[in-house]
Amino acid sequence: MLSQFSREGDHQTLADLDFTFAKDIYPVGRLDADSEGLLLLTNDNFLKTKLLEPRNRHTRTYYVQVEGEVTEEACRQLSGGVNISINGKQYKTLPAEVSKIAEPELPERNPPIRFRKNIPTSWMSVTLHEGKNRQVRRMTAAVGFPTLRLVRWSIGKISLADKEINFPKPGDVWEVTPKEAKLFYERTF
Repeated sequence: MLSQFSREGDHQTLADLDFTFAKDIYPVGRLDADSEGLLLLTNDNFLKTKLLEPRNRHTRTYYVQVEGEVTEEACRQLSGGVNISINGKQYKTLPAEVSKIAEPELPERNPPIRFRKNIPTSWMSVTLHEGKNRQVRRMTAAVGFPTLRLVRWSIGKISLADKEINFPKPGDVWEVTPKEAKLFYERTF
């Protein structure tokens, strides 16, 4: 599903969800059609600006399944920043928090990732303080471990592990109450 309301090809969009959104709702950050996970939508202009303005460098954590058995050296390189290509220009990523993790419990992906019997996969957690287009995929490829599955696990202090969300299924919508929004502000800014 694309993280937008307008149609683009045959992809499903937020407009296809079984939920009536306010007309002024805006997705904060994007997930491409091959990615999944947490997406914040808001009509709070202060929040939108805080989370979209690059100089604010809020964190976002991704769980990443890569092809091959990820090494400590690759995690170290990613943590220090790697060179990737953005719009044909070389860009060195900011330092990130990267660690190898056990396979997380996640809903099945549809469509499933490609499977190769003779090539293992492994998982890592990558926390960024910036958000370039397809950055995590470009970073893992730069150290020799192509991304197979990418799940945004958290934005700031809001996480799919929050008990209020109760580990959502793809397409679930959690409408935040004013009290929860206040807590979000306190925890994030």
